[in-house]
Amino acid sequence: MAEISQSPQTPLLKRLDRVWLAIVAILIAVAVLDTPAFVPTLGFAMDALAGTAPFILFAVVAIAYMKASGAENVLAQAFIGKESRMIVFAALLGGLSPFCSCEVIPFIAALLAAGAPLSAVMAFWLASPLMDPAMFSITAGTLGFEFTIAKTIAAVSLGLFGGFVTMSFAKSAVFDAPLRETPQVGGCCGVKKPFSEKPVWKFWTDASRRATFRDSGLENALFLLKWLALAYTIEALMVRYVPAELIAGVLGGDGVLPIFLGSLVGAPAYLNGYAAPALVDALLQQGMAQGAAMSFMIAGGVSSIPAAIAVWALVKPRVFVAYLGFALVGSFFAGVAWQMVA
Repeated sequence: MAEISQSPQTPLLKRLDRVWLAIVAILIAVAVLDTPAFVPTLGFAMDALAGTAPFILFAVVAIAYMKASGAENVLAQAFIGKESRMIVFAALLGGLSPFCSCEVIPFIAALLAAGAPLSAVMAFWLASPLMDPAMFSITAGTLGFEFTIAKTIAAVSLGLFGGFVTMSFAKSAVFDAPLRETPQVGGCCGVKKPFSEKPVWKFWTDASRRATFRDSGLENALFLLKWLALAYTIEALMVRYVPAELIAGVLGGDGVLPIFLGSLVGAPAYLNGYAAPALVDALLQQGMAQGAAMSFMIAGGVSSIPAAIAVWALVKPRVFVAYLGFALVGSFFAGVAWQMVA
């Protein structure tokens, strides 16, 4: 579930303004409270943005193409056939979805209304916030391809884990009758009929699709730019002011405790799937264990506000709690696995 696309509606513009204002406020505070640090902080953020620019460009073009061509409609094919097959394909395709957070609600609501099992939907829900083409590009540019590939494998594995556990206990008190009485299926992105059209791969032959490509590209470029600018600014502050000994003492080391703490801290503290790699990079430089970094990103991605809202809007609280439980357990084991091979 890509968080990248945003609607041009006023509330989202206000959110965009607040992010830019936060960046300006941080820089002003540095200039006033520690004047010698202002230029190095600004330079650090600008250099990091310049280094990530090729990955940002790839991400913007990839998502714009998906939107313009209607490639997201292909995802519905994962929810047809045998339940175990649906789970596997839902987990695999979840990380490729070009949906913004508001689009996934009507998409999933339509799938559930059409009879798709909760197990396959759970697999999609768990995998989709953790990786998509844009996030892959940004994470690879910051943390390297090995970490990014490992996170992708963890995302799919978490989807499979949650999907098959949900299928195994489908008749239990937790998963029986999972939907809210009147689920909210509206979305700020204005999805009318999810997966109701066939993709048009040569979208440039249609004027309206060319406009979608242009508009989506501009929206996503601004979205990534604002969040990465904020992330790199915060990263500069963390490197300068947060003692490395503190990070190494709490989240460093080879045991399972740092990994467990990474899951617990990541769940409530996650900023954004596209901004997180820069913050994790700063933590790694200051002594954070590799396993803790992985558990932090997995737990935080699934429990981030956009991803969690998509689940909360449609299912009863007991299913939502199970969703968060899958995230914590899966993130811990993903961290342990990465710690062993990193």
